[in-house]
Amino acid sequence: MKTPQPRLASTMTPFPYSVDLDAPLAEAKRMIATHYFHHLPVTAGANIVGIVHCEDLGADDSGFVRDHYRPDVYVVDIETPLSDVLVNMAEQHVDAAVVMRHDRLAGVFTTTDACRAFAALLSELWPDPVDDWVA
Repeated sequence: MKTPQPRLASTMTPFPYSVDLDAPLAEAKRMIATHYFHHLPVTAGANIVGIVHCEDLGADDSGFVRDHYRPDVYVVDIETPLSDVLVNMAEQHVDAAVVMRHDRLAGVFTTTDACRAFAALLSELWPDPVDDWVA
């Protein structure tokens, strides 16, 4: 029997956190530090308009999220097959996808999440060998 493909929901980082485009940069930094995120979706009203990455923030707390966010964001529905998301991320050279469920933020899928899922798959397909060949 063929093993089903892992679902995006089981591999993403689930959280409903986001930061407003006009929020002070210090607010985004505080959220990232408090929750140990590397990527934080950026909203304008109810719409996802981008993503901010912890590496984009710099040392200075002055300014606003709008000065540091990435407006080109890859948004996917939670029902999108994981393989499609991985292919699109590789082709678009993006390190995160914002995951939506019924037009609401469900989480973020990152390259770190992809590495974890791939490692789990490799462990499942090729478990550690038993040393039964040693006499």
